[in-house]
Amino acid sequence: MPKLTVHDAKGKKVGTYTVEPTDFAPRINKQLLHDAVVMYQANQRQGSHQTKTRSDVAGTTKKLYRQKGTGNARAGSRRSGIRRGGGHIHAIRNRDYSYSLPRKALQLAMRMALASKIRDDEMTVIDKLEFAQPKTRDMAGVLQHLGCSEGSLLITTADYAPNVYKSARNIKHVTVSPANELNALSLLSSRRLLITTEALDQLKERAAASGKANSNGAKA
Repeated sequence: MPKLTVHDAKGKKVGTYTVEPTDFAPRINKQLLHDAVVMYQANQRQGSHQTKTRSDVAGTTKKLYRQKGTGNARAGSRRSGIRRGGGHIHAIRNRDYSYSLPRKALQLAMRMALASKIRDDEMTVIDKLEFAQPKTRDMAGVLQHLGCSEGSLLITTADYAPNVYKSARNIKHVTVSPANELNALSLLSSRRLLITTEALDQLKERAAASGKANSNGAKA
């Protein structure tokens, strides 16, 4: 079985962690990952865009010139969509782009994204990540020792760690998330994943429990 090297905060090898992609998902479905990412991105859209129709544009309602006898094509409102300064013919209105996929599908997509990180060797495991007080310099040093200072990075801890979050929030392209808030978008948006052994244990337990529940449901 594949073994990942476990490092300490100085980048030294302190052990190994046995894990393989099938611990999280039996296979990786690219279509499901795509659907999940599109849903999360759609839910982030503000949807406050709006343009004016001819009824919204300020201006007179007087006919530009008489109907016949001028030699010109007949014309009515100055606010027509074919005239400069007029309204949009197919105006854009405020709308809500959000929608949802089934909860189990999103959970499976998250586990598939984790499996892809293991398969593509984009996961770095650290024994623990703790800071006595918020210090960006200390976090930058840890990332330098672990070889995670280049490219985008997602740091995952077992629980919400305020000092870890505050130490990393000023580092470009670095985000922090507790294990229970991971999703397919956050995992796939970052080139590498830095995760603590405790957080990885939690995710493996949840994946195993989910697989057992699905097998029991299939038998029923």
